[in-house]
Amino acid sequence: MDVERLRAAFEENFASRGELGASVCVWQDGREVISFAGGWRDRHKSQPWTEDTTVLVWSATKGPAAACVLHAMAARGLNLMTRVADVWSEFAPAGKERITFAQALSHSAGLPVLAVQASVFDHGAVAEAIAAQAPHWTPGTGHGYAPRLFGYFLDEVVRRLSGTTLGAYWRTHFAEPLGLDFWIGLPTEQHSRVASIFPAKSAPPKGDRFYTAFATPGSFTIRAFASPAGLHSVAAMNSPEARAASLPGFGGIGTAHALAKFYAMLANGGALDGCVFFQQDTLAWMNTPLAQGDDCVLLMDTAFSAGFQCDPVSPSGKKTRTLFGPSLRAFGHPGAGGSHAFADPEHRIAFAYVMNQMEPGVMPGTKALGLIEALYS
Repeated sequence: MDVERLRAAFEENFASRGELGASVCVWQDGREVISFAGGWRDRHKSQPWTEDTTVLVWSATKGPAAACVLHAMAARGLNLMTRVADVWSEFAPAGKERITFAQALSHSAGLPVLAVQASVFDHGAVAEAIAAQAPHWTPGTGHGYAPRLFGYFLDEVVRRLSGTTLGAYWRTHFAEPLGLDFWIGLPTEQHSRVASIFPAKSAPPKGDRFYTAFATPGSFTIRAFASPAGLHSVAAMNSPEARAASLPGFGGIGTAHALAKFYAMLANGGALDGCVFFQQDTLAWMNTPLAQGDDCVLLMDTAFSAGFQCDPVSPSGKKTRTLFGPSLRAFGHPGAGGSHAFADPEHRIAFAYVMNQMEPGVMPGTKALGLIEALYS
């Protein structure tokens, strides 16, 4: 691992890629080996960004949130073939009675869009709407990323299995034992430490299927990113109400160190700091792809395991892109605008990058990918 090469890539993000404030953290063999931070928390460049700066990571929240569901399932002796309705009986209507957790957690259940809208701040109403929603395709015959609804599904399952919210479950079972400065529902006393997030300055590339659909009113893609209703702007996500809300699909706030340490536990066989969090069979749920192909929401080739994202693989067994490094066993989850985190069990590496100046898109951009290339070079 060439530390200086990664440092140079990190500095290049500020010099030529428009970064404002950011942190990158890498763990290997259960210990932190790289931690860089720099830039500013604000556009006026009056508040320095440090390793302790927390920031919204958008959909990179989904990794920790999915881990809560898998942990709660394992504690109850459930597996991926368990039907969701066996845990959440109200989920069964409208042709969903046979949907398994394998299908639901890999975005294959046909539930990225709601027909009846509910507020992002009303978990109960969103859960009821999911339970009443008919699948948009026959479950298991295709997949489509649920950018927002996925988090509400995860939260409701954790509530059914444990009797507590996902945000509370995360604190009790992961954040507090590992000392992770990462929150799904930020306490008021933590708000002053959060860097504001800023929308992308550059326009997305022309001709891209996803961006075209995202800019087309009424498209299935834009309906997925609008379900449930509310918090549709970057500025809205900087509000105290959004930071305090428990939004397991897109509202997690924390440091690169916290995300990297979480994934270091997963890359280290499910154990860290003398505590065992996952057995090998549950870890296999995370790094085994369950769905791959043309994503009907993102309109690109994607691959998902049980709650995590993986790189797609060609019929010859080679990766068709390397968002998660070279290993076929690597898994994690990116966040809109450039945040990214993953585990690589093969090399026992964990990586996390968090920032406040967004790039276009929901997949990792040049800033994170340049760091990953330097890490594995």
